[in-house]
This record gives sequence, C-alpha cells and structure tokens, in this order.
Amino acid sequence: YFKKDAIAYAWEFVTKNMGVDPSRLVVTVFGGEDGVPADDEAAQLWKDVTGFDDSRILRLGAADNFWQMGDTGPCGPCSEIHCWIGDGTGDVKTFGDEPLPDGTGWTEIWNLVFMQFERHADGRLEPLPKPSIDTGMGLERLAVLKQGVQSNYDTDLLRPIVDLAAEISGKKYGGTLSKDDISMRVIADHARTTAFLIAEGVFPDREGRAYVLRRVMRRAIRHGHRLGIDEPFLHRCALKVVEEMGSIYPDLEERRSLIAEITQQEEERFRRTLKRGLDLLSENKEWGKDASGARLLPGKVAFVLYDTFGFPLDLQDVIGEEQGFRVDHDGFEKEMELARERSAGSKVGEAAVGAVYHALAGEIGKTVFTGYTTEKDSGTVRAFVRGGARADSLRAGDEGEIIVDRTPFYGESGGQVGDRGVITAGAARFVVTDTHKPVDGFWVHRGHVEAGEFKVGATVDLEVDHAARSATRRNHSATHLLHWALRQVVGPTAMQKGSLVGPDRLRFDYSGSKPLTDDEITRIEELVNDAVLENTAITTNEMAMDAAKASGAIGIFEEKYGDTVRVLTIGPSKELCGGTHAFRTGDIGSFRVLTESGLAAGVRRIEAATGKQVLAHQFKVERELREVATLLKAQPGTVADKAARAVERQKELEREVEALKKKLVSGGAGGDLTQDAKDVGGVRVLGKTVDLGDAKALRELADGLRDKMAPAVILLGSKAKDGKALLVCSVSKELTKRFQAGAIIRDAAAIVGGGGGGRPDFAQAGGSDPSKLDEAVNRVYSLVTPA
Repeated sequence: YFKKDAIAYAWEFVTKNMGVDPSRLVVTVFGGEDGVPADDEAAQLWKDVTGFDDSRILRLGAADNFWQMGDTGPCGPCSEIHCWIGDGTGDVKTFGDEPLPDGTGWTEIWNLVFMQFERHADGRLEPLPKPSIDTGMGLERLAVLKQGVQSNYDTDLLRPIVDLAAEISGKKYGGTLSKDDISMRVIADHARTTAFLIAEGVFPDREGRAYVLRRVMRRAIRHGHRLGIDEPFLHRCALKVVEEMGSIYPDLEERRSLIAEITQQEEERFRRTLKRGLDLLSENKEWGKDASGARLLPGKVAFVLYDTFGFPLDLQDVIGEEQGFRVDHDGFEKEMELARERSAGSKVGEAAVGAVYHALAGEIGKTVFTGYTTEKDSGTVRAFVRGGARADSLRAGDEGEIIVDRTPFYGESGGQVGDRGVITAGAARFVVTDTHKPVDGFWVHRGHVEAGEFKVGATVDLEVDHAARSATRRNHSATHLLHWALRQVVGPTAMQKGSLVGPDRLRFDYSGSKPLTDDEITRIEELVNDAVLENTAITTNEMAMDAAKASGAIGIFEEKYGDTVRVLTIGPSKELCGGTHAFRTGDIGSFRVLTESGLAAGVRRIEAATGKQVLAHQFKVERELREVATLLKAQPGTVADKAARAVERQKELEREVEALKKKLVSGGAGGDLTQDAKDVGGVRVLGKTVDLGDAKALRELADGLRDKMAPAVILLGSKAKDGKALLVCSVSKELTKRFQAGAIIRDAAAIVGGGGGGRPDFAQAGGSDPSKLDEAVNRVYSLVTPA
C-alpha cells in the first residue's frame, strides 16, 4: 500500500485507537517548491478521510514537508498530523507560532514520509520503481494527549523527576515556560539520560560519548545552580529515574548503586571545578570592555581557563551572566584555532607515514598470520619502511620495518603488545623489537639490522622470542580469569574498559566507582589461583557474532569485529579475544594483584603479575619486611604491632606540636597581637609579620584574631619553611561588602613578588621576597579606610 492506506491507517489509529478528538487536529502536506510539484494527491486523500476543508489541511514548504537523506538518494514529500495541546480546539491561525507561556500550542504527533523519488546529483527527481512509507510517531507526545496534560514533562514518565527537582530546590513547579520551570525540566530530562547512559557502561570523561554524558550532567547541575541548589542533587534525580523505570529496564535496577555513585562523584568533581573557576576569575587582572562599555573577559584568558584548568566556555558564560561580564567568544575561537593548527602540524608527519602503510597494504594485500599454532615460520620479504618512507633494502645498523607475506609474530591489538624476536636470512639478522598492525590485517615488524642486508623478495626465517611470548600468554589468560573473578566478587557492573598485556605485566581497567577492599582483592586472587590449580585446557572456537553472543561470551561489542569472531574459554570464563594464550590454566603458574587504583570517573585499574613475576614480587616484599623489622628492632612476626606503636607515638608528638602552636596563637602571640591592632572607624585592623612558617598555623592565627577582635580585618605574613613569603588575610563576614580579602591579598602579594586569591572573607598568597613582608602587611592600613 502507499498514500491512501497509510493516511487512512494513521487517522484511524490517532482518532479511534488513541481517542484524540478530530476537532483538535490539523494536517500538513507538501505545498510544492523549487520545481517540485505540490502533493495534491495527499491533500485530497486527507479531505476524503477526515472531512476537513482546506483551512485544516495546511500546505508547507520543503523545509517542513519534504524529506531526503542527503544531496542525493531516496526522498519524498511528508504529511504530518498536528494536535492542539491545551483547552479547546485551538486556532489554526496560530499554527507555527511558539508555544504559549503555559506550554499550550500546536505540536506534531505523527509524520508520514512518502518515499517516492530518487534525487540525482544534477537535482533531477526520478520516481522510484517501488515507493515506501516511513512512519514517525511521538510516543511521549501521545502520552501527553492520553493523560490530558500539556507537555512531555507533565506525563507520568517525567513528572515524578520534575517534582523531585522542585522539592530539592524548594521552588514550585508551575508547568509554564518560566526560567525555574525550564530548569526543572532540564534536570528531569538530563537525569534520565544520565541514568540510562551509565547503565549502558558510559561514564563521564573527556572524549566521545563519555564527553557527551559529562556535558549533559554538567548542564543539569548548572540548572540546579540556577535554582539555588548548592549541594549534590543529580544522583537523587537519577535514582528517581531508576525507581520509576527500573521495572521495565532491569539494567537500571541492576546498576542502581553504580548510577548513584558515578553521578555523585561527577557532580562533586564539577563543583570543585566551578569553585576553582570562580577563584581564577576573581584573581584575573586582565579585563577588557565591549562596544557597550561592559566588562569583557578576553578570549585569551577564557581559553587558558578552558584549556589549562578545564573550565568550560559555556560555564564561563553562565558566571558572566551572574557577575555582569561577557566572554569574548571571537577571541576564544581564535585561540582555539591556533591550538588546532599546532596540533595538526604535529600530526602531518604521522598522516604521511600512515599513507605509506595504506599504500603498501593495498599493493601487497593481507598478511598470513600463523602465530596461533607456531612461533617459527618462513616467508618472503615484500617491502621495507625506513624513516617513515618506503625503502628498497635495510643494511647493518639501519633501523626500520620489514613486511613479510606471512608471520608468526602477533601484532599489537586488543590490549596485547606486539611480539619481539628475530628475522634472519642466512647471515643477515634483524632484531624485532615490536610488531604492529597499522592497517587491518597488515603486519609490520619494527626493529634494527644487526648484521648483513635484507632485500625485497628474499626468503627469511621468523622466530618469536619464546620467553616473552610465553610470559605474555600467561598474562593474557590471567587477564580473562581476573575479569571473571572481578565480576564474581563485585558483580556484573564491573565491565571491561581496557587492558594492556605484555610479557612483564598485565593491566586491567574496569567500571567501578570505589576501591576494592582488602578482602575483595584476596577473594579475587583466590578465585583466579583456584582456576589456575585446576589446570583445565584453554580452548578457542571461531563462530558467527550472533552465535558468540548466544553462547554467553562477553565482549566489548561496540568494538569493531568481523563477521566471524574468536571465542576463548578459560575455565569459567568465556570471552571474545583474538590474542595468544596459554594452553592450560596451570601454565599461568600463580597470580597476584599488585595495585588497584582509580583511573578516571567511574573507571578503576588493576595491575597484576603471574608466574615468576609473582615470585619476584614476593621476594621483594619479604626483603622490605626484613629491612623494616631491622629499623624497628623487631622480629618479622611483630613488625605490624611495633609499627602501629611507632605511628601512634608520632601522632602523639604531632598533637603536642599542634597544642603548642595553638597556645602560641591564643596565649603569647595572640595576646600581644591584639594590642597592636588599630581602630579604623569601628573596625579593628591588624597587619603583622609573625614567626610561624606554616600556612595552616598562620591561617588559624588570622581566623582566631579576627573572631577575637570582630569586626576586624587581619593581614598576617610569615616566612615559610622553604624561604618564601606567606600572606593570609581574614575579614569578618559583615565587612566583606566593604573590604574583600581577595583584593587586599592581591595588593599585598604584589609587594613580595607573588600573587594569590580566595573568598571575600579569606584569601592567601605566596611570594618570592620575604624581606618585604613588613611592608606588605602594613599595606592593610592604607587599604582599610573609614566608611
């Protein structure tokens, strides 16, 4: 069927199945443009089906009612159903206007694309031999109609999240287009996006999808800031999404804790970034003016804030709106373009080398890889690369790369490093230090010629370094067991995020928001070592991707795989993998976690060892234990107890030192200093150099004096332990509208050759010239004047 039935079915579904009143509907058709005739056929069909007159069948241009994939290809006219959202039936004359402040207006709920033409490069339209229909429906918009509300945000899908945002902010949601209502809607929508993306294994970061998520989250947080929410809240909204939708989307419920933890961590990180950005802006001395005379943040400064300190441009704009300045976007873009040019220049050479590999791969074809079954093979030299360019030969002393038609060397991929070894041709010897695949299916051996000469067409013998390959196999197989054990201990939220496997180490990155406990690490080690001791055979099978998924194999399925994949089974672990592996789990020998640490938001890293490396690690630990025992004059079995007593004694001494400092502040020094303060119009002002040498102690002294003499302005200086100047300024909160600590500290810091900043009530600075500390602290007396 085509237009007639498609229109009839659409109308039947909307008006009968969905029960929408026809008097609230209008339809649109293509009205013709640029030589393409109007879709009169669709207009007549709508009349026949609906009984509408021309006033409710609107003819629109190509921008609204003609769809095409691109400049060429299938295309055709569209026809849409629009509904009046709000009371009554709506005035057709207002069609196309912006929604009213209460959200009412015309909204599209149905779209029919009549795919009937093919557009050629010359612009000519040719009828398709077999036309088709593309039908689009706004699911949430239909929910709006069925539930009798006025926007997507008022449906049972989003309203509970909107209401939570309102509750947290203490504001009332009115369902209008006010700034507060829009902010609550943004929070609800973005909280839903956040929850689903994290459940899918996407975590906020600097690139790709991860960066999209970060921007979505930060936009929601900024809207919370606009609503006056000054504490982490987005994780609560994301959990509301889980509560509302987890029964339909089980991944949400399964990853509930991960969603909350990642969201809260990112918000706390962003709030630190926001505070740092505000501090940097308060310290900035470079300001310009725009054409209207308003304050302008220069593009160069904005770019430094963005590039060096991670302070997003759009956030600078938001702060500018709040603090009364504008950001020079043109200047920022110029700086960004200069940075791109610098980056592009560094990549020109890389691109040229890449072109060499692509040309060779196109000429020579794919390499035959035999490394799954052997570590030795023979082949024919097909080409050389030296210095990034194609070469005719390689001689003794040359560094370069050899391309052979077949090889047992594994090329770096899937987290496994490339093999090393030797390539020989009679007396000629090439030491392979790395093997890589710059083009899919194309192996390149990198290294240097130790002796003799290699020429194209020569028959060569290739031999992989057996010890390095064996160690890499052990580590790679152990990595799969580690992944399995991690999921057993932590749960299915521990998804692989990356790995690096070489002969001397293995590294595994996984999704996780908090460190593993000692007990969890011990349990993981036990599970892996139990699998090692079982000494089961390690098997591989090639199968279709769908079959691999059906078998329960785990893989990073968004990565690029061919139609046929390699499924690796190691004891209880089954994963997609193209690397080289041990033959039995017992070959791994033993397994030990060396370190576990945070890598990025929601990503953690485990480094581990196998085989002889475990023994080497154990010997090192035991040697260090003996050395510590000697230092503590303890037997190995009593080291922990004696070390604990030593640490406790150190803490006691530190507490005594702190007590002496506080006594100095409140007693001797503090008592004398209050007598040195001057009264300036009812404000106690003190500028003094003291001998403390510690920033924390200086800060506590300043705050203590401020509280003791309030209302007061205190500026203290001291020579730090490293010989530099320290300055702190503390201002009573009720005075900050007249005297700001940040402004005072910047003025004083310039005297000692430094800079600093902080809050209106407290700021600190450093400088290179402590000899001018007295002059610097006395500056406060000229800066604080009577009201």
